Amino acid sequence: MGHPSNFDGGDPELGHPLPGNFFGMIYKGGVIVPMLFGMFLMVIVFSIERFIVISKAAGSGSVEHFVRKIQSLLSAGSIDTAIAECDKQKGSVANVIKSGLKKYKEVETDQTMDIEQASLAIQKDIEEATSLEMPMLEQNLTIIATLVSTGTLVGLLGTVTGMIKSFAALATAGAPDQAALANGISEALINTATGISVSTVAIIMYNIFTSKIDKLTYSIDEAGFSIVQTYASTHK
Repeated sequence: MGHPSNFDGGDPELGHPLPGNFFGMIYKGGVIVPMLFGMFLMVIVFSIERFIVISKAAGSGSVEHFVRKIQSLLSAGSIDTAIAECDKQKGSVANVIKSGLKKYKEVETDQTMDIEQASLAIQKDIEEATSLEMPMLEQNLTIIATLVSTGTLVGLLGTVTGMIKSFAALATAGAPDQAALANGISEALINTATGISVSTVAIIMYNIFTSKIDKLTYSIDEAGFSIVQTYASTHK
């Protein structure tokens, strides 16, 4: 970035970045810009990691289609087939539903429980299985959420340092140092733009992932409700 070819006169320290030269502009952005690029890289890395994990949690096929199939099998009383479908689907949603179905079979053979107790036992088992799966889905999302605000704040810090340099150039005796003034303003604007970019990407990715997790949670709740209701309606 500090290569002489990126600057007027081949001087990275005193020369201005060539018009439209991105690397030269970044080099003149000061010490805050590398921090912002590090934060941007963190957003990209954690976004890829979350995308992989959440995609695996959804399983091998459409979650909506899977839930509908489980509901259809429950209505037909094919619990073993439903468990086999969970093994095919894999992922967090299938794991939770499979746990609920196994509990369904377990309470079905327990003569000491009435319908209400059995239904509560199934519901509790599903809730416990969900609580075990959810932390894996939400892991590292707090880092992305933190980068939403810190990206803007660090960018603002770079903006302030750039403006301080600009005003220092104006404060010199006699004619203002035009080069220092321009460099200070350039540094301020580069930091502002980079900080906003980091925060924008971070908040977009955070909202995408939370939306995906909410969708998976809704599918688990929908299937869990169907399991409990099916048991209650078929064991009156």
